[in-house]
Amino acid sequence: MSNRRNVLKLGAGVGLGAAALFAAMPWRVRPAAAEAAFKVARTDAEWKQLLTPAQYSVLRKDGTERAYSSPLNDEHRKGTFACAGCQLALFSSATKFDSHTGWPSFWAPLDKAVGTETDTTLFMKRVSVHCAQCGGHLGHVFDDGPRPTGLRYCMNGVAMTFAVAAA
Repeated sequence: MSNRRNVLKLGAGVGLGAAALFAAMPWRVRPAAAEAAFKVARTDAEWKQLLTPAQYSVLRKDGTERAYSSPLNDEHRKGTFACAGCQLALFSSATKFDSHTGWPSFWAPLDKAVGTETDTTLFMKRVSVHCAQCGGHLGHVFDDGPRPTGLRYCMNGVAMTFAVAAA
């Protein structure tokens, strides 16, 4: 009985230690792109004032919105998707497709609209996508998209706005 109790105590101690270490890890370290000089630059306080809490979490702290939570996922009109932080045009509706992932997805951005960087948070290797003008985090790009590029730019809807094309 005594050995069993000691094993349980040891297991509990190791589990609590691992949980504390996991909680202390900086999972959302801002990529180097955030440190680069962008055309649109604001202080953290200015971003907090300009953006909603959800937009700030995604654009400035590399957060991710809940799947299927953005109305832009179901946006099918002709138009342009722009950065919610600086209004730079990012994607044409002509490149949008339903990826069945719960996030607005595109097979190509507009020319010079986005930048990418390797993202190794949460023990994964992904490619992070940011706005080329303000550095705001938009989402990730994967190589499982449709033709002609084979890419899937999986974007957070809260990081973008949509403007309907003029008739």
